[in-house]
Amino acid sequence: MKTIIKILIILTIFPFSKVNAQVSDTLAYVKNFETNKANYIGQPFSKLLNEMNLLQPKSLCTNQPRYSLIKFSNAADEFNIGTVNMIITWETPLPATETEYYENKNHFYFTNDERSYYGNKIIKNISIYVTN
Repeated sequence: MKTIIKILIILTIFPFSKVNAQVSDTLAYVKNFETNKANYIGQPFSKLLNEMNLLQPKSLCTNQPRYSLIKFSNAADEFNIGTVNMIITWETPLPATETEYYENKNHFYFTNDERSYYGNKIIKNISIYVTN
C-alpha cells in the first residue's frame, strides 16, 4: 500500500516538475532579451523577432495602444502554470482598429500577418514576467 502511495505521489509531481523546467528554460531565454533591451529600444520589432531564433512568440495581444503582450505558449493552453510573457511598449501608439483586426482574424495567434504588421513598429521598452 505504501509503495502504491509513493508511486502515485511521484506520478503526480512529475508533470509539474517538467512544466517548471520548461518555464525556467523559456524564462531564461526570454529574460536575456530584457537584459539586453538596449539593443532593441529604438529599433523595429522585426530586429527582436529575427534574433529570437530558438523560440518565437505564440500569441500577441494589444489591449492598449502603447503596449502589446506576447506569450510564448499557446493562447488556448488550459494548463497555464507559469506562462512567460513579454510586454513590448511601443514608441508610437498603435491604432486599436488595426490591432483588433489582426486579433479577430487570427484569434490572438502570432502569424505572418502579425509579423508583417508589427515588424516595422518601434520598440520603446521590453519587460518580462511570469504568470502564477
